[in-house]
Amino acid sequence: MRASEPIPPFQDLLDRHHTAVYRFCRAAVGPSEADDVFQETFLAALRAYPRLRDGQHLDRWLLRIASRKAIDHHRARGRRPIPSDGLPDRAVRQPESPDDALWSAIAALPPRQRVAVVHRHVLDRPYREIAELMDATEETVRANVYQGIKKLRELIA
Repeated sequence: MRASEPIPPFQDLLDRHHTAVYRFCRAAVGPSEADDVFQETFLAALRAYPRLRDGQHLDRWLLRIASRKAIDHHRARGRRPIPSDGLPDRAVRQPESPDDALWSAIAALPPRQRVAVVHRHVLDRPYREIAELMDATEETVRANVYQGIKKLRELIA
């Protein structure tokens, strides 16, 4: 049986992992929504922090929370009303560069596919770890990544 690691003060956790979590949020929900999802992630982490019993793999714990918040964000966006004066600005704006086209295509993926693709191809995480972060089986994660990449190829081609 392994010994549990001590749990650092929350500020140390924030200082150590904020860059990776923000990078994930920015890739998973886009630059305009990343701040909100990032804040929601760390608020949820702060609420749950007193119940932690082991300080091992705190980066994975934070990314699991961020993954859930990103998926929740996409689901909630689908329920938001569209202004009656037309389409939102993001739907009208044309991509200015190939990178914009890629990020627009990633934004069009279903939430779980988008999160899986970002973890795998932006953060370069192994499938086993992504499965843990998304509370899914490794086969489900592989299918989400495969379907996401397939859809990206269709959207970009």
